[in-house]
Amino acid sequence: MPVGTITALRAQEHDTQRVNVFIDGTFAIGVGLNTLTREALFVGKAIDEPAWSALERAEQHDKTLQAAMRYLDARPRSSAELRDKLRRKEFPPEAIDAALARLATLGLVDDASFARFWVENRQIIRPKGARALRDELRRKGVDRDVIDATMGDAELLGDDAEKVWAIARAATHKYADSADKQTFKRRLGGYLQRRGFGFDVMRPVLDTLWAELHNEEDERGDMEELGSPFSR
Repeated sequence: MPVGTITALRAQEHDTQRVNVFIDGTFAIGVGLNTLTREALFVGKAIDEPAWSALERAEQHDKTLQAAMRYLDARPRSSAELRDKLRRKEFPPEAIDAALARLATLGLVDDASFARFWVENRQIIRPKGARALRDELRRKGVDRDVIDATMGDAELLGDDAEKVWAIARAATHKYADSADKQTFKRRLGGYLQRRGFGFDVMRPVLDTLWAELHNEEDERGDMEELGSPFSR
């Protein structure tokens, strides 16, 4: 444990946001500017054992906070998801708690806002049914009460029936070669079920699409027959 007097503070060559601290002429620790300011480090300051422990703790907390903010730069995350990522990087539990508390104070971690973001994003990019959305939020570690409140917003969720029609129509061509209606309904229905839709909302869609497919086939057959020289 380095104790003594700070004899130099030098900006790191490859990261100007970090400073190397020298105690009694020997490198002791690298710290961020936040730690430098928070711990009031300056050349000539005496560092005893309690001051060194506080310095190490402050730097660990700052590193954890900076890592968490980098994760949030990529996309919003739930508090549980963020905690899990920081744990995997082996940051100390105390530092993780402090980072999450700070981010919550700043409004950067808010599970209710995250849940709304997740559902809104899904509706735009890859629409899913309420059941699938609920399961995704659960796997993101969102509290059940927050999920219930989010999923209770009918305007946010939209109409499952409309989503099923749009998704099923776009996917029908993949299953048009099904041997019979039951196979078609099983295959396309399985796809819709994996997207989180229940059979009650699927049934009329599957029946209608199968009928449309076979009406088109019948019409094509009639046109081919009318256009054939053998039909004259």
